Amino acid sequence: MSVTAARRAWLTDLPVLLVAVVWGSSYLAAKGVTTTQTVLAVLVLRFAVVLPVLVVAGWRKLRALRGAQLGGAGVLGLILAGIFLLETYGVVHTSATNAGLIISLTMIFTPIAESRMRGTRLPRSFVAAAGLSVLGVLLLTQGSGFSDPSLGDLLMLGAAVARTVHVLAMSRMESVQGADALSMTTVQLGSAVVVFALLSAIPGTGSTPWAAAADFGTGDWLGLLYLSVFCTLFAFFVQMWAVRKTSPSRVSLLLGTEPVWAAVVGISLAGDRPGWIGLVGALLVLAGTAWGRTAAVPQQRAAAVDGAEQRAAAVGGTEPAGSVIEPAQTGGADTGLETTGRA
Repeated sequence: MSVTAARRAWLTDLPVLLVAVVWGSSYLAAKGVTTTQTVLAVLVLRFAVVLPVLVVAGWRKLRALRGAQLGGAGVLGLILAGIFLLETYGVVHTSATNAGLIISLTMIFTPIAESRMRGTRLPRSFVAAAGLSVLGVLLLTQGSGFSDPSLGDLLMLGAAVARTVHVLAMSRMESVQGADALSMTTVQLGSAVVVFALLSAIPGTGSTPWAAAADFGTGDWLGLLYLSVFCTLFAFFVQMWAVRKTSPSRVSLLLGTEPVWAAVVGISLAGDRPGWIGLVGALLVLAGTAWGRTAAVPQQRAAAVDGAEQRAAAVGGTEPAGSVIEPAQTGGADTGLETTGRA
């Protein structure tokens, strides 16, 4: 690779790596701005900032969505709402380090679920990597001594499962196949915000968005804007740009460093002290998810080609050469939706 080509590759990689850093820091940001009484309010406010920008940016394609696509995106939005709720309540009840590392198990859960649905066997190396990751989470949640996992740890584990369901639903729902990523993201977020707003209106579910906004100080607003502008808008548009500039596989690899940054931010800035048992667990999670991503690539490629052939057969034709690409997201769906799934 020439010096010029290497420089261009670095200029493309750097923004994507910044997205991974931002996502890794989002758990601490969410923890700093949210309490058990303001989870719903924060979620409403966070996406009330994002939605108008997404609507304006993609208005023409948004209007072109068919009824079936709108319905499919709405269903996915309900799942997405569940992910946000589990993640945000989970972050409140656990450390930023634990949150970022446990949620990374999505990278392990998704290929396992996909192989079950397809009736295929996973490589032994992937099974070993999955076992390593699970062992790491068990050690991580024990901190300085063995005890029951915290409520937050269990909620983050549930969020990882919900993310897997979301990814599989996106890949399986025919109504959303081929839809514009920005439009689908906008509809899903809109559906999720409706859920948050309805829940926040129920007595006993915490502060209303207006009450929480009135109580926010400067630091709270800065944290909320960070989540909205950087963790959602910046991340989404960088991904869309980067996938066109480089390969989806390269984007996915860079975004896969998110749990590393979550651990770095949690330990260095939040003062998380997992203890030596937890530290060993964190290292095992990072090693296991990295190994698992590598081990699962051949199967994911085969599954993508398989799916393309089935879709081509269904319409009586063939897809253009090179139309099957690997997912740009860590979870396995190139729809721009995983961006919004960060706490």
